[in-house]
Amino acid sequence: MSKQVTIVGGGVIGLCCAYYLQKTGLDVTVIERGDITTGTSFGNAGYVSPSHFIPLASPGIIAKGLQWMLSASSPFYIKPRLNADLIRWGLQFWKSANEKRMLRNIPHLHNILQLSRELTTAMKDDLGNHFRMVEAGCLMLYKTANTEKHELELAREAADLGIQTKVFSGQEIQQMEPEVEVSVRGGILYPDDCHLHPGDFMHTLKNHLQHNGVTLQLDTAVTGFEKQGRQITGVLTEKGKFECGELIIAAGSWMPDVTKSLGISIVMQAGKGYSITYKNVKRNLRYPAILVDDRVAMTPMGNDLRMGGTMEISGINDHILMKRAQAIFNASKKYYPDLDLQFPERKGIWNGLRPLSPDGLPYIGRHGKYSNLTLAGGHAMLGLSLAAATGKLVGEIINKQKTTIDCSAFNVERYG
Repeated sequence: MSKQVTIVGGGVIGLCCAYYLQKTGLDVTVIERGDITTGTSFGNAGYVSPSHFIPLASPGIIAKGLQWMLSASSPFYIKPRLNADLIRWGLQFWKSANEKRMLRNIPHLHNILQLSRELTTAMKDDLGNHFRMVEAGCLMLYKTANTEKHELELAREAADLGIQTKVFSGQEIQQMEPEVEVSVRGGILYPDDCHLHPGDFMHTLKNHLQHNGVTLQLDTAVTGFEKQGRQITGVLTEKGKFECGELIIAAGSWMPDVTKSLGISIVMQAGKGYSITYKNVKRNLRYPAILVDDRVAMTPMGNDLRMGGTMEISGINDHILMKRAQAIFNASKKYYPDLDLQFPERKGIWNGLRPLSPDGLPYIGRHGKYSNLTLAGGHAMLGLSLAAATGKLVGEIINKQKTTIDCSAFNVERYG
């Protein structure tokens, strides 16, 4: 009889863990509080981005200071509130956002991004491209000389890591986008990036797992755990107990709540992002693009167009600040002035919560308190980008194999 592996969390990280584990012949159950039709894994920009090798915790973020962090319409907003978990996270974030720490973390983030990019293509080949994956790269577009200088410096850093880049003038960018007007000073293409439709990817994974013997226990909330010494023997839910030989917690922004009942404190905050998706856009973009000055992502998805962005740290909730969504829309019109789109009503605005570790690196690995507990989370805006690699690494950890890359920087106990 094969070992029973139970995964708490059915987002893209949990499903990618299940994908790799079922390939090794293990008996896998995924427990998910929803029905795998909505959530952060569905409404994001759809990027798989080796270009995003700079961790969120960087000197550039701190340099913006209160100008950004306390403005409700800025790309990076922290809602002021007296909350012990937020204060703890904030102190660790501040300690991590320096050049020395950033330079130490970049190689680790680069390695897992490169691995995940390769594995995502392998998943496409295995599953079939039912999720509109396009390998056209991603543009970093800028409007000012200062931003251009910064992006050229990043391109040089990328080259040092072996990441390809191509620099274009504003006129050349316009030639690359013949269907829409583009108002930019210039841009840099990262050809190795790709994009896909995250909702279609989730549906494809879900169907594949169900057809290959993985049990998806949906609409089921975890209420606690059964333990014997250093072993977690069962997951308690509102629908009964589920046995587990190995337990993986991949609960996204809810990971701290889940681990709390195991006596484990995870330093994490939920970072809300917004997106707006337009169907059947007649004159659409050909290339996905980051509008760097405004921190907005634009993604063509077949005939559809998604725009998204912002990082709002305001706790776990689904409240929508309309001014933040309006800022995303306004940015799109600054860069693409003749896009024939209208700002939607509130029901047309999606929001989701990204799980943020203080240093911008994920938590991947076993926790020492229990002999059969593995954590996988804290991927921030890189959940989809890092999902395939995380699944692969967790599969290797569970099967007691040497991991494909060094995972020491992702130590799940690095904050105690």
